[in-house]
Amino acid sequence: MINHRRILERWRGLDVMIRDLPLALLLLIPSFVPAFHTHGTQVGGLPDRPFDVAAVVAVALQCLPLAVRRRWPAGCLAVVLLGFALDQLRGYHTLAGTGLSLALLSAGAHLEWHRRATMLVFSAAYAPLAVALFLLGPEGWDEFAGFYLACALVWGIGAWLRSTRRTEAERRRLVAEETRTAERTRIARELHDVVTHHVTAMVVQAEAARYLTAVPERLDQALTATTDTGRRALTDLRHLLDLLNPDHHPDGAEARTPPVGRLLTLVEQTRRAGQPVEFAEEGTPAESTGSADLVAYRVVQEALTNAIKYAHGGRTSVQVQHSAREITVEVGTDGSGASTASPGGSGRGLAGLRERVDVLGGDFTAAPRTGGGFLVRARIPARSGS
Repeated sequence: MINHRRILERWRGLDVMIRDLPLALLLLIPSFVPAFHTHGTQVGGLPDRPFDVAAVVAVALQCLPLAVRRRWPAGCLAVVLLGFALDQLRGYHTLAGTGLSLALLSAGAHLEWHRRATMLVFSAAYAPLAVALFLLGPEGWDEFAGFYLACALVWGIGAWLRSTRRTEAERRRLVAEETRTAERTRIARELHDVVTHHVTAMVVQAEAARYLTAVPERLDQALTATTDTGRRALTDLRHLLDLLNPDHHPDGAEARTPPVGRLLTLVEQTRRAGQPVEFAEEGTPAESTGSADLVAYRVVQEALTNAIKYAHGGRTSVQVQHSAREITVEVGTDGSGASTASPGGSGRGLAGLRERVDVLGGDFTAAPRTGGGFLVRARIPARSGS
């Protein structure tokens, strides 16, 4: 079976002169067919002349340069105009005269430098040709003016194509830049969530271990918890790095990790860091949650990280409710904890969560509770895409 896409890709990979050569030959070969002699462009009304050696030169000058019409558009136009002048002054009127229109169109579309100067030179070269044809032929000045306006129109069409191509290229560049920016932002958020949570837990666990040197059993537990947290941090970071690898193709399950089902593991890790957490999960998750489960996980992760940093040791509650249409998450502290020595936050975590929830069409609030403590609440619509 013929793979048309592969053939098209190979064709586009060829040099532009090779790709333009068929057009030159498509105009060159019919120009030598006797039936097409004297059936081309005619300006000035000179009588037709039989095909001779000079006609071959005129045809070659008007057709063969079209193979370089995109690489050297100005040079192509100059040579084709020379062949066109020979064609008209000798009265051959060959089919190859169409090459002038193609050369003008290509120059208007592909010439990048000295565009105005090229058009002025063309006009200056056309003027003596028009005078010579006027003196030799029966036609009036109106025909030469009309032909010049037709040439200007062809150039204008080429310029319009160039402008359209540049506009489309700029649009694609902006889309690509916006896509890269959005991807960088997404990865930065993921790194923030993973690194901040795990490192905060490790700092708190290491700080607590300093006071357990007299109790070897509890010291061993604290160090084991710190080690486990570090391993989980490495696993999550490795997963993010895999996503940056263009050769990495995760399946559907891996692409959506970590899911809401890992919330219990997240809560247990927080408890081992010395934070008392009450966890409740109700309802049945929807069959297809899209990216809602990942966003819910990140909400809980960021809220627990902040609880460890700013309300360490305070009672913390995590409530997750599933329904067919949405996931509701509430994480709150009662204000009884104390701030740890861990590095302060920049506020990017909560701001990033709000953006994530907003993208899915949900609601997000994070504010102090009356009487102390802090409450983070998110309503995340399910089936919001992958």
